[in-house]
Amino acid sequence: MAGQTLKPLEILLADDNPGDVRLFIESLKDGKILNHLSVVWDGAEAIAYLKNKVLTGQAPRPDFIILDINMPKMTGLEVLQQIKSDLELMSIPVAVLTSSEAEKDMATSFAYDANCYITKPLDFEKFINAVLSIDNYWLAIVNNTDSQEELL
Repeated sequence: MAGQTLKPLEILLADDNPGDVRLFIESLKDGKILNHLSVVWDGAEAIAYLKNKVLTGQAPRPDFIILDINMPKMTGLEVLQQIKSDLELMSIPVAVLTSSEAEKDMATSFAYDANCYITKPLDFEKFINAVLSIDNYWLAIVNNTDSQEELL
């Protein structure tokens, strides 16, 4: 591990709100964690990206997916359900980052195997901290998984 160069985290963000996407991008810059972010703007585009680009090798497989619930064409919950029912995609961790505080949305997210559920804070500083906590958490998991694979 010494001297090993860390690969960038591959993040797929599915969110239809340009302001939230911009905040997410700024939050990642503040975190100074090496990453590559791909953005899709609705649920149908998220599924198309995963099935038409990732599974065909045209785009890198995300290390994790950040998913908003309230999106056009296909809701985030529908996207989550499809990801977690696809044998080739189901192992990708999915964090739900949404403005919804509805207990039903949270319960459904976990029933569909979301890895975490975070309500988008309205405060800019809290939003940055929420994004950085997701990024740091998954960075630790990805690095731990990579280290375990090297031992095998």
